[in-house]
Amino acid sequence: MLSARDRAYALLGLTGAAGGEVWGYAGRTLSGAATAPDSPVWLRLVSDPAGKEGGKLWEGPKEAEQLAPPAVPRPRLIDLRDWSADGWAYRAELYEYVSTPPVSRSPVLRHGVELPDTWWHDLRHALDHLSHTPTSREAVREQYIRRRVPEFTGVTPGEITCTTAHGDLHWANLTGPKLTLIDWEGWGTAPVGYDAANLYLHSLPVPDLAERVRKEFAHVLDAPAGRVGELTACTEILQAAARVPFYAELADGVRQHLERHRAAPAAESHPRGRGRP
Repeated sequence: MLSARDRAYALLGLTGAAGGEVWGYAGRTLSGAATAPDSPVWLRLVSDPAGKEGGKLWEGPKEAEQLAPPAVPRPRLIDLRDWSADGWAYRAELYEYVSTPPVSRSPVLRHGVELPDTWWHDLRHALDHLSHTPTSREAVREQYIRRRVPEFTGVTPGEITCTTAHGDLHWANLTGPKLTLIDWEGWGTAPVGYDAANLYLHSLPVPDLAERVRKEFAHVLDAPAGRVGELTACTEILQAAARVPFYAELADGVRQHLERHRAAPAAESHPRGRGRP
């Protein structure tokens, strides 16, 4: 990956910049600041075994640049280059530089954070605009929900209503105090409330912040349609806990939340329950 990054520098006319390396899961991606002739930029390098590149994750950032509405603040994709070497396929994505840092270096927030009211307003606004974006991409498949949600939560989903979602909404993918949504690899359709539920669950170690998320997104999390989105987010974290250390640490809090969730009246049985006018 380091050699491929040097190749990307040459292809795109870049030089390296101070600021360190940001590695993705299992070393599949490598990102970091770089310098173009006229401005700082951000380079993201993706790798897959040759012949297996392509698909949802590979194409996600490019399709987000083409389809996501301007009202969703995100780094704009400036250039893109593909090549293969030594049995691997590489894609270099060049983005405009975002000077505001992520709220957290880890997806799970473990410390208090002060975000202005305008940040929360902008996030609600962005996710609402995104939810109406037409796409054939799927962030979460219905087959997965039908099979895995009962296995990990003990709840059998009823009707599933989907909207378009970021698909990986946590604190390392949100900047602050000025909002930008980063990492568009997995965006697509997901159950209503899925993004908000993910942000809530990744906030559980900081109860005051988790409560703020719950309040800001009550219109989806407390609506009947949002129940499946929340169960799906819980399921994914519990399933990932066996291989991802920070999810293993979060799992007990998710299970406790599920106990409260299961104790609540089923949305299907209470059509005038919370979140409905």
